[in-house]
Amino acid sequence: MSPAELMENFQMLMNWEDKYRYLIELGEKLRDFPETDKTDANKVEGCQAQVWITHRVEGDKHYFNATSDSHIVRGLQAVLLTFVNGLTSQEIQKLDMLAIFKRMGLEEHLSPSRRNGFLAMTNRIFSLTF
Repeated sequence: MSPAELMENFQMLMNWEDKYRYLIELGEKLRDFPETDKTDANKVEGCQAQVWITHRVEGDKHYFNATSDSHIVRGLQAVLLTFVNGLTSQEIQKLDMLAIFKRMGLEEHLSPSRRNGFLAMTNRIFSLTF
């Protein structure tokens, strides 16, 4: 799914319960995450949930995989990865994920700890692309 399609899907959902269910569905569609990748090096600090992100570069494009022990956080990871996978470092650095997060209508409905976790995941991805 493209970022534009994802944004459109979220904007069509009028209530938080539908957005919440959609986030969980997105998280269920993430690629399998090998247990061997659940290491301290791949763990994202600053999240209440257990969160891991792996990173690889092909040519000048970055690709990430992620998982969490929280269904809603996996959904947030799916949103984040939709926007960053396959981009160059420069393209990723130009993204304003917080603004995207707000436009999707997620900002006002998630707890502060989940918002902070989303920012921690975003910061981790940005740091991996320098």
